[in-house]
Amino acid sequence: MKRIFLFLVTNLAIVLVLSITLKLLGIDSYLQGSGLNYQSLLVFAAVFGMGGAFISLAISKWSAKRMTGARVIESPSNQTERWLVEVVKRQAQQAGIGMPEVAIYDAPDINAFATGMNKNNALVAVSSGLLRSMSADEAEAVLGHEISHVANGDMVTLALIQGVVNTFVIFLSRVIGQFVDRAIFKNERGHGIGFWVTTIVAELVLGILASIIVMYFSRMREFRADAGGASLAGREKMISALQRLKAAHGEPQLPDQLVAFGISGGVKEGLSKLFRTHPSLDDRIDALRRGA
Repeated sequence: MKRIFLFLVTNLAIVLVLSITLKLLGIDSYLQGSGLNYQSLLVFAAVFGMGGAFISLAISKWSAKRMTGARVIESPSNQTERWLVEVVKRQAQQAGIGMPEVAIYDAPDINAFATGMNKNNALVAVSSGLLRSMSADEAEAVLGHEISHVANGDMVTLALIQGVVNTFVIFLSRVIGQFVDRAIFKNERGHGIGFWVTTIVAELVLGILASIIVMYFSRMREFRADAGGASLAGREKMISALQRLKAAHGEPQLPDQLVAFGISGGVKEGLSKLFRTHPSLDDRIDALRRGA
């Protein structure tokens, strides 16, 4: 319930900020008589599409901590916490980025994630299940994987891609709505129910199709992060960590908004493979063994 509440509040805040921005810019209305002002519509789509993605990225650390209940290690209180901070510090120096915040969140599954708008001010968090189930070598490889995500700027790039596809979805759905309202419903006065219903349906369908592009990038960046983890911690350690994930079975317990940033993704088959945030563990292990 708390996660759902935070998700709704976050999105409401984003919509409110963007609505005020559009109003101040004087482009809050793209409906022009019985037609569309395409210039205003494009700006509207870009502001909501790109702006929404980057506002979400900007608050990603804040929201991730609250959605997972992650506790940032301010001052290590035991050997495990000291080891975590030392490994992250060493790997961050190797990768040439600033020291991220290091956190632990309570969850039984083996997982970890990294997020943040700036590679020099990111967050790396691991689950308590990972610390209980993985060896030090395997955990080191997972941390290397997450540090590589940060060093590669994956969070920013993912937000950029999401923003671009959002912009096209918002723009095209309204163009389709306009066409259906005029050509099929024969509405020549203003914008009728055909426009609004078609726009909503088109936005849903186009949004699903557009997510295939985002998920493809997400899968490709996992291979890069695995290679980065192998470089920082050792290839065999990275392979061993992925094999441990494979043996663990079960679905990851990260909130939906953070699955793409985790070390482990859900298992999906058939056409749904197009919507996976992560490649299969077998494919990732094979890529490492081939030296890809």
